[in-house]
Amino acid sequence: MVNDRGDTGARATGGAGYALLVAAAPGGRQRLMDAAGALHQLAAVPPAALLGTAGGASVVQLVDPADPQTVLTHLRTAAAHEGPVLVYLAGQLTVDTKQRLPHLALARTTPRTARYTALPWHWLAAELARRPEGSTTVLVDLVADETAWPRLSDPLLAGRLLAAGLTLYGSVAPAPPKRRTAAPLYSRAFAAALRGTAEGAPFALLHERAVAEAGLGGGPELLFDGSAAAVEAPAAPLAGAPHQPAPPEPGGGVTRVVEGVVTRVADGGAEAEWAAPPPRPQQAPAPVAALPAPPPPSPAAAEQAPQPGAVPDPHAAIFEAAHAGRHSEAASMAAAWEQEALRSAGPRSGEAIHWMEVRADLARLADDPARACELWMAVADARLGNGEAADDPDVEGAVDRAHHQWQYVQDPARAQALAPFLISLRGRVPGRRPGALEAVRRRAELLEAASRTG
Repeated sequence: MVNDRGDTGARATGGAGYALLVAAAPGGRQRLMDAAGALHQLAAVPPAALLGTAGGASVVQLVDPADPQTVLTHLRTAAAHEGPVLVYLAGQLTVDTKQRLPHLALARTTPRTARYTALPWHWLAAELARRPEGSTTVLVDLVADETAWPRLSDPLLAGRLLAAGLTLYGSVAPAPPKRRTAAPLYSRAFAAALRGTAEGAPFALLHERAVAEAGLGGGPELLFDGSAAAVEAPAAPLAGAPHQPAPPEPGGGVTRVVEGVVTRVADGGAEAEWAAPPPRPQQAPAPVAALPAPPPPSPAAAEQAPQPGAVPDPHAAIFEAAHAGRHSEAASMAAAWEQEALRSAGPRSGEAIHWMEVRADLARLADDPARACELWMAVADARLGNGEAADDPDVEGAVDRAHHQWQYVQDPARAQALAPFLISLRGRVPGRRPGALEAVRRRAELLEAASRTG
């Protein structure tokens, strides 16, 4: 079933958005999740709020599609859209019996026919890889069946298989006990976060709130937070990673980025290449009451990081990789440690917040101020949610860093999308420098005026 609805009455500020919501699962005893129920949670959210755009939005729903070519056609339509795109997938993952690659199970999928009746995950990645950087988000609420979970239970291998080339948020959990169906906990919590958060809140913040609300992070499930976690396994073991990634199997595919060229090595060794997006040029921020850079997080905070097992302190290896330009590797190690903190201490624990801070600083080093801003805002929101005072130095520092990084976001649409929640945070945490809130509002007004005339 396909349901297409639009929201064209909103004033355009960041371009019209497009959302493709797919709920797919086999029938009968093979069904592991109430995928349609998961979709209903997000389908009830107003389209513009779902996309975070005020320029109107179209939403297409696919419920229990049976043909992978039908889903591929809709993916290509979404990939061709010029504005922001959200692809939401609810259901279950399986692997084909020959290549052992992940597939999204569809209505007629069985363990023996997955190769022909399920949607190969690499089709999704290939279609969205050609879109402009930062314009596409993939949101998932999935369970992995007994054939897929053994491969995906390693977070780093799962990152390579599922997150390569994608900005991926969501949850992948193991299959529930027999004769039971998993509830779409992440989707329900994410929809609630959309309804209860300031308009235009970044996906990083919505994800953190959904994880906390759904009580995820303490079990075996995998949580994807938008980080670029797909990297090659290092030649030698790194002290900075809690788990060593398994090498890619000969039958699988690996995505590599070498000197600006993305190479997909498929089965049999054939390679396909396409140009990776060029690095964003270094530019000065807009001259609107620039906020001086706050000091980096104190060394004392780093000493409070989680130390699972007898592994040496990972910070040195992580930041050594970042300063050497291996930003994806550094982000992957930090994400793995955050996953460990989520499982052992919970989503709003001091350990989990610490690793959010580390990832925010890594985004700054990788010259991704929009991502750094999102993460620092998520840190501030988590601390405030824990009852920390607005004038606490850690809370003020998080908001100051978010504000500072936002000033360096040169993409007007990204900066405009981040502005509403930053204004909300600045209203709660004005900081110690007078005029900070007014400075955010002035730049937001300039961005809005420019979008009207552009």
